[in-house]
Amino acid sequence: MSEPEPTEASPPAGAGAGAEANGETEGRRYPSTIGGMFYLVVLAGTAVGIGIVWTGNWRLGTEWMAGSLIFAALLRLVLPRKDAGMLAVRNRVFDCLLLAGVGGILIFLAVTIPNQPV
Repeated sequence: MSEPEPTEASPPAGAGAGAEANGETEGRRYPSTIGGMFYLVVLAGTAVGIGIVWTGNWRLGTEWMAGSLIFAALLRLVLPRKDAGMLAVRNRVFDCLLLAGVGGILIFLAVTIPNQPV
């Protein structure tokens, strides 16, 4: 006995479970929330910080990365969960404390580590 061949009216198994089932089209590549756009801004600030570290000024680059994390914490604090996009990982308090805490620690380290002779 062979299985009946699927007709055009019946989609193959697993079809419809992807983007089409959610009403999304496959070609969309832009952030769907304002938080997604701010997430890209935070990533850009972090990339600038890494670039500054790469060029040799590690203190300024670390401060840029810390500033980006603190900015992300402030955004997570004011944006509702549905608009926060990828900034919302856990609950609001945890996200804000983690982002601001890591940013604060990075600033503390950049300010307190003494210069070393070269």
